Amino acid sequence: MSVPKLLSTLASLFLAIFAVVLTPAFAQAPATAPAPAAPSPESMLVLDLSTGGRVTIQMYPDVAPAHVERIKTLARQGFYNGLVFHRVIDGFMAQTGDPQGTGQGGSPLPDLKAEFSKIPHLRGTVSMARTNEPDTANSQFFICFQPRFNLDNKYTVFGRVTSGMQFVDAIERGEPPAAPSKILQASIAADNVPPPVFAAPAPAGAETPLTAQQLNSN
Repeated sequence: MSVPKLLSTLASLFLAIFAVVLTPAFAQAPATAPAPAAPSPESMLVLDLSTGGRVTIQMYPDVAPAHVERIKTLARQGFYNGLVFHRVIDGFMAQTGDPQGTGQGGSPLPDLKAEFSKIPHLRGTVSMARTNEPDTANSQFFICFQPRFNLDNKYTVFGRVTSGMQFVDAIERGEPPAAPSKILQASIAADNVPPPVFAAPAPAGAETPLTAQQLNSN
């Protein structure tokens, strides 16, 4: 075989080997990130409020397992049904979870050890209320209207509102409010508890019609 022909054959063989080696690397499909898992219904708290609608809260069992378990236990016991928002500060938060409605009460269960984290207190963050002592959270919690970063790592964040924040915004303000808004019922999404019949809000400027008895009493 002549030298030029030999060189041509070796070059062809080299290119064939080069193509075989590189083809898998170039042909490999680009990796795609897996789709994020949908929140588990077992970790979703549902609050039906007297302000006219349903609020859904995604809880964080990986961050605050003991507090999430407490909220789930009390919700399934019906503890929160009918409780008022007893402390509501405009631009700050709405607090509930006290059967006395004074901010001094709690559930019969023991207080919880704090589970502070780096999760910030943003609009819609749901965090546990407590006394000046860190390990005193029990049943009371609050929902932030606006970010409050000074609370970070001082209160146990256990969830955040994912829908229905407009019904949180409508909660009556006051310490205590003159006509406090209520939790009509609290449930866990996995239990598929149907919402109550919400009262339709009165149109702005509408007057309550007089009854026949009221007309006859004049």
